[in-house]
Formats: sequence, structure tokens, C-alpha cells
Amino acid sequence: MGLGKGTAMAQKDTDLQKIEQLIEIMRANDLVEVEIKHGDDKISLKRAHPHESAARVIPVMGVESAVGGAVRGGPEPGSPPEPTAEPDESLVEIKSPIVGTFYATPSPDSDPYVEMGTQVEPQTVVCIIEAMKVMNEIKAETSGVIAEILVTNGQAVEYGQVLFRVRPD
Repeated sequence: MGLGKGTAMAQKDTDLQKIEQLIEIMRANDLVEVEIKHGDDKISLKRAHPHESAARVIPVMGVESAVGGAVRGGPEPGSPPEPTAEPDESLVEIKSPIVGTFYATPSPDSDPYVEMGTQVEPQTVVCIIEAMKVMNEIKAETSGVIAEILVTNGQAVEYGQVLFRVRPD
């Protein structure tokens, strides 16, 4: 019976159409990266961008509903390689406590909360992470000087991802 083979081909065509729709959504909304997870299936799309985005982000749930569900995927295309340089062990890491979108500034026309060399205290707000339309202020929770900034404005971040490294006082 050729039904199974035809069904598999139809599924691949549908998946390809969904990926093409995602790419169009990315272009239309000036998105650099989209990641969709649905059960064990995951797709991650990244594209080169000549300049940093103005931080316009569509929530993942909105993207899924826009294309009628998640797309089955295999390996993650465009995954960044793991860093090979070992971080300075004397630095304290500030990690993301949630999954969301990183914002370095309180508003698009504001100065960043912190920059390289900024002195921080435990209650110093270092960034905002937007999760499900809620803006969450992230505090340094340590004293020191910002030595490294590892993410860019508008970047999607994962739980536990290192955002900053601080040289302690």
C-alpha cells in the first residue's frame, strides 16, 4: 500500500510550507531568530541581519498560531557553536532567571541600564527580560563592575543563560 509513503510526502510538503511561512513572518517583522518547541519537536530559525534589530518580537505562541502549529524538526539549523574560550573564573555570572527577551534599556530611546565598567550593587537593575508580555527587572544580586555583556538588546534568552559577568569588589 502506497498510502504511508504518500502521507509522509504530504507531511514533508506541509512542514516545508510552514517553514516558508515562518521565514516570511521573520522578514515581515524584522526578526533575526525564531524558536518553536512543541512536545519533543523543535525548530530554530536564524538569519543574518545587517544591523541590530529594533527589538520587535512576536511571542512564540503567536508565531505557532500564525502557521497553524509547530513544525517537526531535526537538528537546529544555524545553532551557534559552543564558546571555546574559558571564562575568567574570578568573575561572577548574572544569569537569566527566566526564558524571554532581553532588553538592555527601559525604553528604545533610553540609555542602557549598565555598560562595560558600570559599578553595580545587589539591588542595581541590570536589564529587563520580557516574558509573556510582562517586563521583569533583573537585579545584579552582587557588587562589582560589569566586565562582560554576553547578550544583545532584543535577543531571546533561555533560563540559566549567562547575561553578564561581574568583577567582584
